[in-house]
Amino acid sequence: MVALNANDRSITGFVMVAHGLVHTYELSIPILMTIWLLEFSVTAAVLGAVVTVGYGLFGVGALPGGLLVDRYGSRPLIVWCLLGMAVSFVLLGLSPNVVTIALALGVWGIAASVYHPAGLALISNGVRDDVRGTAFAYHGMAGNAGIAFGPLVTAVLLLAFDWRLVVTALAIPAFVAAAAGLLVDFDESAAIDSSQVDDESSIDSLAAFLGGTRHVFTAGFALVFVIVMFNGLYYRGVLTFLPELLDDFLTALLGDVGLEFFGPDSPFAEEFDLAQYVYVGLLTVGIGGQYLGGKLTDRMPPERGVAIALFILVAIALVYVPAAEASLLTLAAASVALGFVLFALQPLTQATIAKYSPPDSRGLSFGYTYLGIFGVGALGATVVGAVLTYASPLAVFVVLAGFAVVGCSLATVLVARGGFH
Repeated sequence: MVALNANDRSITGFVMVAHGLVHTYELSIPILMTIWLLEFSVTAAVLGAVVTVGYGLFGVGALPGGLLVDRYGSRPLIVWCLLGMAVSFVLLGLSPNVVTIALALGVWGIAASVYHPAGLALISNGVRDDVRGTAFAYHGMAGNAGIAFGPLVTAVLLLAFDWRLVVTALAIPAFVAAAAGLLVDFDESAAIDSSQVDDESSIDSLAAFLGGTRHVFTAGFALVFVIVMFNGLYYRGVLTFLPELLDDFLTALLGDVGLEFFGPDSPFAEEFDLAQYVYVGLLTVGIGGQYLGGKLTDRMPPERGVAIALFILVAIALVYVPAAEASLLTLAAASVALGFVLFALQPLTQATIAKYSPPDSRGLSFGYTYLGIFGVGALGATVVGAVLTYASPLAVFVVLAGFAVVGCSLATVLVARGGFH
């Protein structure tokens, strides 16, 4: 088995820290939403639209972020991403209403948007091909650690402190990581064959941008773009309101008495929310999914893995509500399956994007795809918020299944066409 060399390890370690922090903030937001719904007396539909501002910019900003990566390199973009996210959470702690929360989340979205094109281009261009899947796996696992333990830390801190103090404290690690990012040593183009790179490919005008876009959007990449867009709708839609849905399912199964894990006089009793910890458990399971998905990219065509994973997500969406309403055991089983497969899909999609993109335009390629995943995908929060407000949880998961059906069908076409470019 080929091992990571020193350059591979430096790159992988750097992106693991940054990726973990990006998703720490991203998935702390749904935890905070349960508080904002009560404090600001807004509906799920309104708050879903507010959160869409930040999540939407998280995706929309990926495209200009990708252009900047191809022009200036990954390191400076990742450092500025970390600084911007830290500042945004400081601003979030100062927000007096939902309007300023939307503005603070907008700052977070703009700052965070450059990470995925920068980090994934860094892996694609700096880590050797025969261990790139392993780097994607570790990168994804770090993201899931942030996704799971970031909300866990947030939930635990909320037991003892006001949410404004908590979000301000969460900004500190990003300030520290940005400073450390200036010192780590690596060659971010070590894995690129210079014969594949166009030295004149720098995009500094509208004409160059359009030319670069035509260069990137082969038939295969265009299909990948649509696939990851529907994956993004599923991802954002299911994760944004899952804490609230889990709370409803657990209350129905256990009743209010069953949720009291502290004595009635405990200062933690009022703040403790079992659903938040079940949600964190689901996200933690995703670490294993990321590892498996990354390893599979070294052993099978990644587009085939994407098709299989999306097919399984269709099935999970259709059985989730009946399972959640049946018993605690079936709710746990469905949640474990959802968390595992949802995140196993990520390194498979990343490897597919790298496969169908030119090496000299990886930043632009990942910029476009993360525009699809997190930009268009942010509409998943709006769609689910509206469906949840006016319909049932079962309707929510039927809509999610529809997203996965489209993605799976297109991925199957990509596999059937033999990986055309």
